[in-house]
Amino acid sequence: MYSIICAAAGWMAALGLTATAEAGILVEAEAFADKGGWSVDQQFVEQMGSPYLLAHGLGKPVANAVTTVNVRAAGAYRVWVRTKNWVPGNWKAPGRFRVALDGRRLEPEFGTLEGWQWQDGGTVNLGAGTARLELEDLTGFDGRCDAIYLTADSNDRPPSDLATLRAWRDRLLGIPEAPPSAGKFEVVVVGGGISGCAAAIAAAEQGLRVALVHDRPVLGGNGSGEIRVHTIGITGYAQRILSQINSEHWPNGSELALEDDIKRHQTMDAIASVKQYLRWRAYGARMDGNRIAQVLARHTETGEAIAFEAPTFIDCTGDGWIGYWAGAEHRYGRESRDEFGEGWEEHGDLWSPAKPDQRVMGVSLLWNSVATSAPAAFPEVPWAADVASGHEAVKGEWFWEYSSNELDMIRDAEQIRDHVLRAIYGTFANAKKKPEYATHELKFVGYLSGKRESRRLVGDYIYTLEDMLEGRTFPDAVVTETRDVDLHYQRDYKDPNYPYDFLSTALFKKVPQYYIPFRCLYSKNIVNLLMAGRCFSCSHAGLGGPRVMNTCGQMGAATGYAASVAARHGTTPRGVYENHLDELLALVRPDPEVTTSVESLRRSRIVIHAPGDALSRVVGQFPMIDAPELLREAIRTIPRRGNASRPAEGYRFTVNAPVDVWIAVHDRGGYEPPAEWRKTEIVVPWELGKDTVYHRRFEAGEVAIPPHTGKQGNYYGLPHLGFVMPAAVRPAEGMKIREVLSDE
Repeated sequence: MYSIICAAAGWMAALGLTATAEAGILVEAEAFADKGGWSVDQQFVEQMGSPYLLAHGLGKPVANAVTTVNVRAAGAYRVWVRTKNWVPGNWKAPGRFRVALDGRRLEPEFGTLEGWQWQDGGTVNLGAGTARLELEDLTGFDGRCDAIYLTADSNDRPPSDLATLRAWRDRLLGIPEAPPSAGKFEVVVVGGGISGCAAAIAAAEQGLRVALVHDRPVLGGNGSGEIRVHTIGITGYAQRILSQINSEHWPNGSELALEDDIKRHQTMDAIASVKQYLRWRAYGARMDGNRIAQVLARHTETGEAIAFEAPTFIDCTGDGWIGYWAGAEHRYGRESRDEFGEGWEEHGDLWSPAKPDQRVMGVSLLWNSVATSAPAAFPEVPWAADVASGHEAVKGEWFWEYSSNELDMIRDAEQIRDHVLRAIYGTFANAKKKPEYATHELKFVGYLSGKRESRRLVGDYIYTLEDMLEGRTFPDAVVTETRDVDLHYQRDYKDPNYPYDFLSTALFKKVPQYYIPFRCLYSKNIVNLLMAGRCFSCSHAGLGGPRVMNTCGQMGAATGYAASVAARHGTTPRGVYENHLDELLALVRPDPEVTTSVESLRRSRIVIHAPGDALSRVVGQFPMIDAPELLREAIRTIPRRGNASRPAEGYRFTVNAPVDVWIAVHDRGGYEPPAEWRKTEIVVPWELGKDTVYHRRFEAGEVAIPPHTGKQGNYYGLPHLGFVMPAAVRPAEGMKIREVLSDE
């Protein structure tokens, strides 16, 4: 049966996922053979029923999408097109498009009716055989087409109710109610962001057969080249894993994100025991009591459905979808300030409300533009003017963010995303009226929502603000972080007269280093469910510190290791905590290795390495131009910069043999390190200046790198970039170490 279903799915994909009933032909837009310039948008399946094609042309019509359909019998066919006008009002719909069959344009413009519905395209005469079907974008402003239905029965109109529509589609397309098995795995990870990739790597390293299910063609989630948020937070216990999949500190929205996509995919592709299911979107879970038996997924283009089986599942979907479908206890919105004692009197409701509400941190779409060599036109966008409200901009940053107490981050996800698109197009149109921006044109506008918060699954422990404020330690700590707690809110929440509801701000609260227990990473009531990422078990305020990607990646690595311990002992995640915690901690937090050579020092996990390109001034933020010859093969150490309005922190690590340590000192505020550090003639050139290098020898034991307390204006200096080399193999001046170092 499985081979028959696969063959049918392949045939449908070749013809644009066309299903022929006795009187009708269904064509799924996302499966067009040639999508032209249209993009597959799979984000809102739960809200509107299916992936769809999006004409995201930044104001320039995209190339036609083209496929063919097999017409069994000649005759007159009524054409129905499922689409929507995404900004209804007293203007021409922004997302208009045309449909053509065998070169004949249908009369109406589509995308002109409010809400998702089947728009009548009139009747067309078709001959038997193959017919060419085209979608022609008219605007470049995010027209959307879900499906096309051709019927010879004048009384045949496709259903609108989502449940009925899903069953109707599956019947026409031959999708079985009980999908075939994708095979049995030892762990299934759903969500291929930084958390999911880290979970898959950790599990695979311990010998597990892993399925990694992700609904986009590109791994990385918010850190991918599709969304373009650089990864922040410390890599903590998972440095070795995260350095292979996280990003450099490029500007948000930069196309440099594409380079990190390549690195990430090379890493994942090299792991034979991780089977990647890209473009597969989970849509449900089959339960055996309080245990997940299967997770169901559909291909976002072919529509094929399969079932994943494993003893353990890891939810890295961000929205907590696997937990939700399984019936896991979960939370949404802000707790009252009294529930966990998370109030901040100075800021009142902006920080934590007196009564629970539905506010969460919002969605961002990063965007930018570029100055060209000639004047560049941009269309009028009256449908965006009321959102832009006179604001002018030619790029966006993290604070281009939208949320509302009246809108649900999941139920209203498409409306929220579209609101941010209107803000972008409207503010750019306003800026284009200024002579200084006459040559600017849009370069990148994301259409995949960069979310910060939605569902939070509940574990045996709910992590809170107080845990961070106290720097509370836990016997089962598997994640550590140092970044401030920052909670975002819309600016018009503080000032109802503020005209731009798409701009946010943040409140920051300083905290000591903090730790997250393993009990936050498995479900309270679903026995074989782990979770990693922003859907972990926490309060709204508890999410404010650890919600960023490197921290979430630490969670992913911990859950991958936990799945391996569970597999070895035939137990559950809770069973790992109760009976095998030492084994888990030995994987998550291994003891440092003896650092008696450059090679072993490189592999010591106590040392903080700059990820990716080793010639990194502050973990990729400011690249060095060249490393001094003497230090070129030394191990480089550096912490994340953190808040520049306070001194750059020092840091420590342990070595088991004498080492020579050099530090590159940022010239700011006349700072010099303590007297025991000897100034050298070595200079480290980097992107924004030159650093003076100081040297000190340390015996076996602790190495302490001092903080940088120099201040100029409002900003303190950068942390010291360290160069560490075992004293026993220190080269003579001008010589290199001859030992060949392996890459991590």
